[in-house]
Amino acid sequence: MTEIQSRGSQVFDLKSLREAKKAKSPDGPVCTYTTFDSEADTANPEHPFLILRQPSGEKLKHHVTGNFMNPSRRTGFEYKTGAGPEYTDILRVDRRFERLIRWLGENQVPVRLSGCQMADGFGIYKVHAVNYSGKVAAGTDGFLQMTIGRILAGRFQEESDPEEEEEEQEEQVKLTDISSMTDFLACAGAVLPSNIRRWAQRNLSLIRTNTISQDERRHAQRALSMMLNIQWKGAWFESIDPKRAREILDEELYGLEKVKQRIIETIIQINRTHTLPAYGLLLAGPAGVGKSQIAYAVARILKLPWASLDMSAITDPEALTGSPRVYANAKPGLIMEAFSRAGSDNVVFIINELDKADQGDSGANPADALLTLLDNLGYTDNYIECMIPTGGVYPIATANDKSRISAPLMSRFAVIDIPDYTPEEKKVIFSRFSLPKILKRMGMKAEECIIPDDAADVVIEKFARMPGCRDLEQAAEHLAANALYQIETGDLAGVTFTPEMVRQILG
Repeated sequence: MTEIQSRGSQVFDLKSLREAKKAKSPDGPVCTYTTFDSEADTANPEHPFLILRQPSGEKLKHHVTGNFMNPSRRTGFEYKTGAGPEYTDILRVDRRFERLIRWLGENQVPVRLSGCQMADGFGIYKVHAVNYSGKVAAGTDGFLQMTIGRILAGRFQEESDPEEEEEEQEEQVKLTDISSMTDFLACAGAVLPSNIRRWAQRNLSLIRTNTISQDERRHAQRALSMMLNIQWKGAWFESIDPKRAREILDEELYGLEKVKQRIIETIIQINRTHTLPAYGLLLAGPAGVGKSQIAYAVARILKLPWASLDMSAITDPEALTGSPRVYANAKPGLIMEAFSRAGSDNVVFIINELDKADQGDSGANPADALLTLLDNLGYTDNYIECMIPTGGVYPIATANDKSRISAPLMSRFAVIDIPDYTPEEKKVIFSRFSLPKILKRMGMKAEECIIPDDAADVVIEKFARMPGCRDLEQAAEHLAANALYQIETGDLAGVTFTPEMVRQILG
């Protein structure tokens, strides 16, 4: 078990801790314990989750009843003796139980502890909630035992710094109630695009009237909240570093040098105009060649949030454009939802499987609803009923068969054809990327699963007709799993595959 010093900010409420720090008073909250890591799934005399200091006088007995002290003052345990109330400090706590001990102390839940004498204190391995007469309190104790069971079955998850966590929470504050949205418009309305500011004022007035139905008021408030929680940044973009852009693409993709160069050439104009290119990217090629990875890499290069749409799952254009608020079950479209998730009007819009958008029952092709979004002239959702500026939207579409995409849509993209990998490239990808990735994921060392060149050739030969590299990763996982099985059952240090072994395993 690794012992680490407990942080007071994990024990006391943040406000009390900061006040104590500012005052530098000796009367501030006192943390008496350190924490330790444990993966024990049971608590017993050999694996206690809490260590108390042995009092200098009478030793603690096997069962001791009392309350954990309120951690806003001091961490410890207060109990009764024949001479009256006594208290002892907490010395060590299993980190998984730290929050539970704090909760018991803050809520002053009477408990009965069961423990044993140890070399460094009194080890607690059982705790029951009791009433003030000392009998088990069925309701509270049921919750307590359930909680303890869940804690023992889990592992401690690292927490972020409380002050950083508080800052993140402050950044994620959402405008949802009428009062906060009214105040925001009064204080920061000037930073909104003029048409959105006027639209927001109209909707705010509508919400306050008594002439609309409850459903209309609910829809108006939802639409207003979505729009005000988007950061409207305008269409100015900082320059990109071509060398860093190339590094990012190399991290995501092996080979395909011409494709990478073409992508950088397409977006490098930002360095002169500080605006996005007039055309988005259409990445066309067989499945598994890395089209989606390229899209995410471009978002990293542009330092923009991204939102995605899967066109293969959309059959109704209204799913994209939203439904009018006159309907009780009205809702915004997926495009508007994507803006809302990104929290910004400057966003990389990734449109997956553009060629798989088919006509629905209405006879309309859902992909045609994207035309206004791609024109950079502004987009209007039927639910929001307000034109959204799209000068900060950079669309990137992926497709396996570009012949299935309509001409109007094709004309709005710079098309980049991504070829399949050659057998030589697939072999490098399998050996240098797919296999190491799988071994890391499975917790294996490189020497535990060795696939020499002649054995790798068999893998490439078997999947020669399969486009992309997904099958190579699955083959790597199959072989690594076989090696792990042999190691675990045959007491081996590692497995070196021969071509014959690969043929037999992969069939």
